Amino acid sequence: MAAAPPVPRLHTARLLLREWRDADLAPWAAMNADPEVRRHLGGPLTREESDASVARFRAAFAARGYGWWAVEERAGGAFLGFAGFDRVEEESLPFHGVEVGWRLARHAWGHGYATEAGRACLGHGFTTLGLPEILALTTAANTRSRAVMERLGMVHDPADDYEDPTVPEGPLRAGVCYRIRA
Repeated sequence: MAAAPPVPRLHTARLLLREWRDADLAPWAAMNADPEVRRHLGGPLTREESDASVARFRAAFAARGYGWWAVEERAGGAFLGFAGFDRVEEESLPFHGVEVGWRLARHAWGHGYATEAGRACLGHGFTTLGLPEILALTTAANTRSRAVMERLGMVHDPADDYEDPTVPEGPLRAGVCYRIRA
């Protein structure tokens, strides 16, 4: 069996989007244990759940050639979070395709990193992956992430708003979809 191709790296002025390293597991777990970081995602994760997510990210890249990159600050090498792509295939949703997303540690908020990483992902998605359209999903109440989507030129159509049946009743169930075409 042939080895999986190497994970492509994306470079921006301040960021490196790269493959996951074992050294990322501890800061990723700390980030996922932060209730504020996970406020729109259903609450904190255990260390085991966090580590399992990285295993899934690595497997997705090996299988599809795209997925969630670890995001690192180029200047000092600090781990900041993740950005990248996932498939949207849930039968309960009124749309399907490839989603772009990001999640950063709290210390990285407010510096424009999510927009910078998102822009790099969109460029890769359209030019390298040849995607005709890219989606972005979040809870209706996640104004910070929605602002990033709008800065990236993504458009929200209320006709795409949805209720996520995999989420318990409450404010996290109401979702919004933004789109951008190549």
